[in-house]
Amino acid sequence: MIYITLFLEFFKIGLFSIGGGLVSLPFLYDLVDKYGWITSQDLLDMIAIAESTPGPIGINAATFMGYKTAGILGGAIASLGMAAPSLIIIAIIVHYFMKFNENPLVRAGFDGIRPAVVGLIAAAGFQVAKISLFNFDLYKTTKDFSQLIDLKALVLFAVMLYGINRFKKHPIVYIAIAGFVGIIFKF
Repeated sequence: MIYITLFLEFFKIGLFSIGGGLVSLPFLYDLVDKYGWITSQDLLDMIAIAESTPGPIGINAATFMGYKTAGILGGAIASLGMAAPSLIIIAIIVHYFMKFNENPLVRAGFDGIRPAVVGLIAAAGFQVAKISLFNFDLYKTTKDFSQLIDLKALVLFAVMLYGINRFKKHPIVYIAIAGFVGIIFKF
């Protein structure tokens, strides 16, 4: 039963994640809340790993969550569920695109999808910032406002943002630096 649930949940995510892996993040947060297969911290770690490894974020996330939930087969089924809608839709589009690519309604549909994609990416960015820069759970238990902001994370974010704008290096450089700093702070 878990395999069917994994496939169907990731099929839905793959079906409605138009615009790439970052768009799938709000759906993944919903899965964390709905099933508890992984924790929010696991999801945040998974996002960091998926961003720094080759391959689409959505597939990496599906593989990770499926593996954590139901082992190797779970990872494969979740990945298949995530990829299946795209494969089906692309096969249909390729078949009919040449007939309808100049149709004004088709063009208008694609124009309408763009703002929705931007909104989903912004929502995902907000969720990542909320978890990585702020300690809402700690604040709720202590009611101490000084515990709300994770100063180390905020300083690292500010330094990385400055470095990105000032030095214009390849993103992998900043990912490696942030990973190294994270390891140092952890130990």
